[in-house]
Amino acid sequence: MPVDGRVARGDATRRIVLRRAVDIASVEGLEGLSLGRLATELELSKSGVFALFGSKEELQLAAVETASAIFAENVIGPTLEVERGIGRLRALCANWLDYSERRVFPGGCFFFNTGAEFDARTGRVHDAVANASRGFAEFIRATVVEARKAGHLRESVDVTRLAFELHALGRAANADSVMFGGTEPYALARAAITERLDYCQST
Repeated sequence: MPVDGRVARGDATRRIVLRRAVDIASVEGLEGLSLGRLATELELSKSGVFALFGSKEELQLAAVETASAIFAENVIGPTLEVERGIGRLRALCANWLDYSERRVFPGGCFFFNTGAEFDARTGRVHDAVANASRGFAEFIRATVVEARKAGHLRESVDVTRLAFELHALGRAANADSVMFGGTEPYALARAAITERLDYCQST
């Protein structure tokens, strides 16, 4: 079936708007988004941008969805290419820190920043951000569980605690680097994660 030219142009415009939206939100938060601002910055028709999203809330929700896809492409996808076990767990931590350090989003990890913005709120946007963040935390835990089932971690390892510790180290590296600049927080997190996993790995 041939693709309607207007639909294709609308999809292309939507992708352009959302890529700019997630970059802005990573620095200024989701409340920093507005349809009018995006139209002006990207030199697009305001009525066209409004027609794509309809409201600020719909724009915010679409930005969360887009950020989730970008995160998955940079962190989840490459991790799943590694065989289950300790290798995948180490790859997950490395990919996550690399994603943050490379500033895939200019404000660092999109979900760390928007999570802090919406953590005490209620509503659809809060739920979308919370679900994305919870999903990644659960992925970390599932990867730890896989490593223990594969016999790569000692049976005594508390998988929930280890997953929490790995998550905390990654979030701390992102937060300190964004706040103070430099890459030292990532080096510290990598060293701490390596030491922790070396200790937990079965002999």
